[in-house]
Amino acid sequence: MEEMEEELKCPVCGSFYREPIILPCSHNLCQACARNILVQTPESESPQSRRASGSGVSDYDYLDLDKMSLYSEADSGYGSYGGFASAPTTPCQKSPNGVRVFPPAMPPPATHLSPALAPVPRNSCITCPQCHRSLILDDRGLRGFPKNRVLEGVIDRYQQSKAAALKCQLCEKAPKEATVMCEQCDVFYCDPCRLRCHPPRGPLAKHRLVPPAQGRVSRRLSPRKVSTCTDHELENHSMYCVQCKMPVCYQCLEEGKHSSHEVKALGAMWKLHKSQLSQALNGLSDRAKEAKEFLVQLRNMVQQIQENSVEFEACLVAQCDALIDALNRRKAQLLARVNKEHEHKLKVVRDQISHCTVKLRQTTGLMEYCLEVIKENDPSGFLQISDALIRRVHLTEDQWGKGTLTPRMTTDFDLSLDNSPLLQSIHQLDFVQVKASSPVPATPILQLEECCTHNNSATLSWKQPPLSTVAAEGYILELDDGSGGQFREVYVGKETMCTVDGLHFNSTYNARVKAFNKTGVSPYSKTLVLQTSEVAWFAFDPGSAHSDIIFSNDNLTVTCSSYDDRVVLGKTGFSKGVHYWELTIDRYDNHPDPAFGVARIDVMKDVMLGKDDKAWAMYVDNNRSWFMHNNSHTNRTEGGITKGATIGVLLDLNRKTLTFFINDEQQGPIAFENVEGLFFPAVSLNRNVQVTLHTGLPVPDFYSSRASIA
Repeated sequence: MEEMEEELKCPVCGSFYREPIILPCSHNLCQACARNILVQTPESESPQSRRASGSGVSDYDYLDLDKMSLYSEADSGYGSYGGFASAPTTPCQKSPNGVRVFPPAMPPPATHLSPALAPVPRNSCITCPQCHRSLILDDRGLRGFPKNRVLEGVIDRYQQSKAAALKCQLCEKAPKEATVMCEQCDVFYCDPCRLRCHPPRGPLAKHRLVPPAQGRVSRRLSPRKVSTCTDHELENHSMYCVQCKMPVCYQCLEEGKHSSHEVKALGAMWKLHKSQLSQALNGLSDRAKEAKEFLVQLRNMVQQIQENSVEFEACLVAQCDALIDALNRRKAQLLARVNKEHEHKLKVVRDQISHCTVKLRQTTGLMEYCLEVIKENDPSGFLQISDALIRRVHLTEDQWGKGTLTPRMTTDFDLSLDNSPLLQSIHQLDFVQVKASSPVPATPILQLEECCTHNNSATLSWKQPPLSTVAAEGYILELDDGSGGQFREVYVGKETMCTVDGLHFNSTYNARVKAFNKTGVSPYSKTLVLQTSEVAWFAFDPGSAHSDIIFSNDNLTVTCSSYDDRVVLGKTGFSKGVHYWELTIDRYDNHPDPAFGVARIDVMKDVMLGKDDKAWAMYVDNNRSWFMHNNSHTNRTEGGITKGATIGVLLDLNRKTLTFFINDEQQGPIAFENVEGLFFPAVSLNRNVQVTLHTGLPVPDFYSSRASIA
């Protein structure tokens, strides 16, 4: 029963419902709380004005919350409710359930009417604090809402079941435990209060006094008030309208309010709905039982996860420690090799120092001896030994010249540690699925006969091997960047065919595909090389053009009868390479000035091409032309167009330039430089100018030769 308590409390005041009423949305409110959250709406939102305009569909009209101008409460999830519009602003209070309620600015005037019968301001509106549906009250006010007698009874039984001991209702301070209950007075008394307030004489002698427990039972069993009709308060409900889903009285039927509706006996519908509610509760009970079992399973899982986590962490630490130990052992081995190389280098250099030192001492001794011989004044004695000394000096000099003065060992260590594979392995160190329910799918096979390219689009098709027994849940298609760069995912899904748009023209792409399931990912398929078109074939795009543009000739010819300029784009965008297309002037009268060039996809469509910063264009009349971008006019050039003239547009995204031609002659200098990004061919027309597009054209020869020279 305790879990039911929230169902028995008002969402506004947070207390048990007192005289609850049922809103049309099936939620409940206390009568007093319903009156507290009433607000006034503008006259135009009244039920009368709605019915007069034909927009009303019922006695209670639901409103858009924005029209109510209610403040939103992000912290509670409910709307804020104000007092009547005429009342001054007062601080709001927040109920235990999170709904903000504005108390009345002043105490209500004394009246003998109940809160439901007291008049409410005209055009009052109430918003359900639970589902936030707003509705305008009709002339009946709160009396139009039925009272929830069943909910009152449930609350009474709940409160009585929660009472541990029945207390005297007349004790002034601390209530004593009741000893009797008067069935006629419906009051619980302790002995002192019974003797003082309910003496067993006079008119009270006929009252029946019973034990408190028996009185509580009799309270439960006492018949409750029978609900009366909201429209006819003196009539009890006797029938049930199936279409309106509400009890009605016989007077409602006589007045014809439900004349075309299906009406059944109240008792029969009462039994039917009780049966339906019982059946629905059986299903809900099964779900609740499953939920309890599921909660037990989840709590067991929490404990199991904690235990497995400790075990798994210990295993992980042990594995990493083993790797660290192996790395330390390898480190010691490598350091030993470095020390060995160090000792070897030192030995070689020291031996060379020793050898060179001995030889230098011998050379120095020979030099000193020769100097002393040169001092001898006896010619005959000098000549006897001079030849031998000369040969010894030359021989010693030759010995020094045969690499003796070249170090036999370098100071650099000829050892280089390549740790990149190990670092890569460490970075790739990850968990694997130990308990695989099934193997990974087989490598997909690209169906070469169905793979193709068109313009800057590529279509790829693949399939699983014929003898594969492992099902694939999906596929991952990857393409590189068209320049031999890294692969990137372009499609993930269950389909076995994919078209990739927006590639670069005249570029080579590598494609590969792999399959995956819950277990893992298959190896990649063989790599397929795709070549996009060198030149572009395209037409004008009706989907992005201004509505005044008229299309014909398979969208290759366009015209416009509007006096104002209208823009149409090509279907293909360019971001790389060199592209050239032409437009022939099919109709040209009264000297208008069409514009030709390129534009972004979001260019303005109702102004001349080049008026905004999203287009780069040349506009031309019958005598001269100008270049225009961001409404800036430059490079006036003589020479115009007539019927039959040809306009050429050359977009070189390698050199980031845009050049224009009229009748195969370049019109002015290079029109624009440093252009980069995604561009669409574009034209702006007006006053019945008609042009036809020609695509798939090679770059003009003179431009190709000039570009090669540059």
